[in-house]
Amino acid sequence: MIVSTKDGRSMSQNSLNTTLNDLTSQVRLFLKEREWEKYQNPKDLAESICIEAAELLEVFQWVRTEESEQFKNKPQKAQRIKEELADVLIYCLGMASTLNIDLTAAVLEKTENNKRKYPAEQYRGKANFDT
Repeated sequence: MIVSTKDGRSMSQNSLNTTLNDLTSQVRLFLKEREWEKYQNPKDLAESICIEAAELLEVFQWVRTEESEQFKNKPQKAQRIKEELADVLIYCLGMASTLNIDLTAAVLEKTENNKRKYPAEQYRGKANFDT
């Protein structure tokens, strides 16, 4: 995918060469160009995350688990999932930016907390956390 940088240059981006900061900058630029920054408040962003997550969930409504596992082989379904995932992530990036949350640090911290809370040797292969 080709994207524009802040200084107007074009560059190819993908998951291998794009950081969360790069994505956040792209979202900020998109908002600034449209003068939509004023709509970026925690309440509205939280609502938007939920709405977009519900649209993602809608793709899977009334579908058997086995059928959903085949969506990666169905271009129309895969495209819709990709779009909804992007919408969720865009709003998450906006929320983190608005609240000055370093998402990389937050994810790493949460992962470490989960390692302590759910030790692998105790929870390996378990979906039920009551034990």
